[in-house]
Amino acid sequence: MPYGSSFAAWLIVGSAYLIQALVADLAAVRAHHTPGMPVASGHDDFLFRATRAHANTNESLTAFVVLSLAAMLLGASPWWANGLAWGFALARVGHMIAYYTNQRLLRGVAFSLGFGCLVGLVIVGLIALGA
Repeated sequence: MPYGSSFAAWLIVGSAYLIQALVADLAAVRAHHTPGMPVASGHDDFLFRATRAHANTNESLTAFVVLSLAAMLLGASPWWANGLAWGFALARVGHMIAYYTNQRLLRGVAFSLGFGCLVGLVIVGLIALGA
């Protein structure tokens, strides 16, 4: 299974997504936040950061699945596809931790690395398409 490692990265990203949902929900309960209402505070509030971390992963999840699956189906280099999938997964975990700990520079670096991996998946997919 040449892309088995990519599917393992999917498992990590999916697990991080679930952890983020749980953390955001527990933070909301702890803060006595009214369900369904927006979190209007700023980055100094953990509930705000936990909610944004989850939302950021949700916003990039579709692109990750579509681009990594397209690269696999197009027969992209397993070395590159797997590496980029793992790069994205690790960047998302780093982003989550940086958001929770309010490390803005690290969060930006992690986001940029994850975004770079998505761009890389586009490139390896296009290369495979042209091959």
